[in-house]
Amino acid sequence: MNSRTPDTSPTAKPTAALDSASACWLTSLDRLERATVADPAIRVLQRGIRSLPLGRMRDLLRGRHLGHPVHPVLVQVPIGCWLSASVLDFVPGTRHAATTLTAVGLAGVAPAAVAGWADWADLPPEQARVGLAHAATNVAAVACYAASLTARLRSHSAKGRLWALGGMAAVAVSGALGGHVAYRQAVGAHAAT
Repeated sequence: MNSRTPDTSPTAKPTAALDSASACWLTSLDRLERATVADPAIRVLQRGIRSLPLGRMRDLLRGRHLGHPVHPVLVQVPIGCWLSASVLDFVPGTRHAATTLTAVGLAGVAPAAVAGWADWADLPPEQARVGLAHAATNVAAVACYAASLTARLRSHSAKGRLWALGGMAAVAVSGALGGHVAYRQAVGAHAAT
């Protein structure tokens, strides 16, 4: 006989929903890691990036002087600016500041992306597959924020805010994908020792 009684507390349903969403996310990541359809393109891209004559710049982009990748440090500029712009979008009288932060965030994308590609070029296949999805999601985020900035500069602030919300959603997904790549890298390095 099952002596276990169902949890009827107010937090039971949200916890179950979170557990279900988490399981779905992890299953999706597992499938993405095992999907080989993009492998030929990944190999060509990785080989191309590794063959760039970057010299010491490669070490700088990879953060060797810091002892850890520089990409996570550089992404703080666009993410921080865009998150701050989203907060200011709901504060009266801060339209100009939100527009400025959106533009600064866009300006910070290039260094973060270059460092990210430098790191990505040396990833093993499972991580490279998720990393490619991370990059594609970043492209979607940048497109949304570029549309947001364009709308804001044309005095279409409501449209600019909507594009920014779409961009923030893409940034959230991208961050989760990037975190997964970094975590898998750390686990792989730890397991190797």
